[in-house]
Amino acid sequence: MTETTSGFVYSVIEKLGRSTVKVIEEAGYTIVLLSESLFWIFLGRFYKQPVRLSSVFSQMISVGIAAAPIVFILSFAIGVMLAIQIIYNLRMFGAESQVVAGVALSVTREFGPLITGILVAGRTGSALSARIGTMQVNQEIDALRVMGINPVRYLVSPALLAMLIMVPILTFFSDMAGLLGGAVYTFFEIGLAFDAYAIQSMDILTINDVMQGLQKSVLFAAIIVMVGVTNGFSVVGGAEGVGRATTRSVVLSISYIVIADMVITYFLNR
Repeated sequence: MTETTSGFVYSVIEKLGRSTVKVIEEAGYTIVLLSESLFWIFLGRFYKQPVRLSSVFSQMISVGIAAAPIVFILSFAIGVMLAIQIIYNLRMFGAESQVVAGVALSVTREFGPLITGILVAGRTGSALSARIGTMQVNQEIDALRVMGINPVRYLVSPALLAMLIMVPILTFFSDMAGLLGGAVYTFFEIGLAFDAYAIQSMDILTINDVMQGLQKSVLFAAIIVMVGVTNGFSVVGGAEGVGRATTRSVVLSISYIVIADMVITYFLNR
């Protein structure tokens, strides 16, 4: 092995090692933030430092109510898209009426929680990362510590609690919007009445189908918050660093959501 080749190999190994260490450090930091957030949520009142309900409600409005219109529009469109594709494929077998089962199961198990998670990650996760990152750059985080205010209790715990409540609610809302979209297209395409569509959907769906999507949404909520705050607290380099952290938080959140969805679906449907 020549000196140039060995130098290249050592460089690659060094970069790989540094990247691995960085990933492990970030994962450990995220776990610490999550543990501390849960500590303040459940035990903060015993230390006379409860999580502020006003902050939680403010975050709930930002996460849930403000995001409801876009969630409805995109979920409705997904329902229509699924109905189009399923009817087109079932028509070859003369089984267009089975479109209800395909739309109902696909929306409640997969597309409802997935679309909601991606939208919330792009909308709320990025805002959370940018907010904390800006505070980090402006040394407001240090100011909170000087005033005796724990930054995790003040910033992270309210966001986490609000997301754990509102993302499942948004997911259920998304399910309803997706089913409505499928019902509307099915009515105009094959003439299936809305009441017949609703009855077939209720006959097909079980509590387990709906709960599968809601369980995913709880995990997605935690992923969005923790990725956002981890990147926010790690900001360095001024405004440019805030921009990088915001972009990185969105990309990582969506990537983790899709991967987590794949893993959960595999184990829940074996």
